[in-house]
Amino acid sequence: MTLAEFFSCSLLAFGPPLAMFALTIANDPVRIIIMIAAAFGWLLSFLVSSLIWFAVVPLRSHLAFGMVFAVIIQEAFRYGIYRLLRKTEAGLKEISENHDIGSNKMEMAYVSGLGFGTMSGAFALVNVLADSVGPGTLGLHNGTEFFFVTSSAMTLCMILLNTFWSIIFFSGLDEKNYMKIVWVVGSHFLVSGISLLNRNMFYANTIIPSYIVLVVTAVIAFKSAGGTRKSLVQALLNRS
Repeated sequence: MTLAEFFSCSLLAFGPPLAMFALTIANDPVRIIIMIAAAFGWLLSFLVSSLIWFAVVPLRSHLAFGMVFAVIIQEAFRYGIYRLLRKTEAGLKEISENHDIGSNKMEMAYVSGLGFGTMSGAFALVNVLADSVGPGTLGLHNGTEFFFVTSSAMTLCMILLNTFWSIIFFSGLDEKNYMKIVWVVGSHFLVSGISLLNRNMFYANTIIPSYIVLVVTAVIAFKSAGGTRKSLVQALLNRS
């Protein structure tokens, strides 16, 4: 039973990102490099956040303190990735077999966002998944049996949000539309703050608002990437 729970939670959290990677990134080596570089960028942001948390001894026990600095530093590194990719566009085109790789600027945003989010999700869930294998399971005496599935659902939400946030963030910087950047940073703080409710096992109060933010962010990202209702219908018809 615990093994089944492990695989189901793993697929819930990482199944859609894995499918996105396989369908849109895996066939291009340069996209893979960009995704790995973005994932490394998230690791660096996590390291800096950890150093700040370790240095400020009086506030170590306050999760909200660590969350605030983690969000700020992650967004700073997202901006750093943006600057890096914009400076290396020409070089990436030269070394890539796909010379159209930089023609759609949101393509790099999508790839880097998926790398950023996947690494974030891996760090958030890997220990939880390890515990789900057993021995035993939650919900018999203390805790709740919904902990693992809730953690997986929130991990999926954050991976997708990071992907969409990067698209909106890059678009906002390109267009100098700073309201988009405000949305990215503000919604990042909102979802991260809502996740603190999990300490009190208010899982519904965490998941529902987070997925509402995800839907709104997906719509903004779709429009930022140049998508329209007509293009969406056409894409769905071509797939069917």
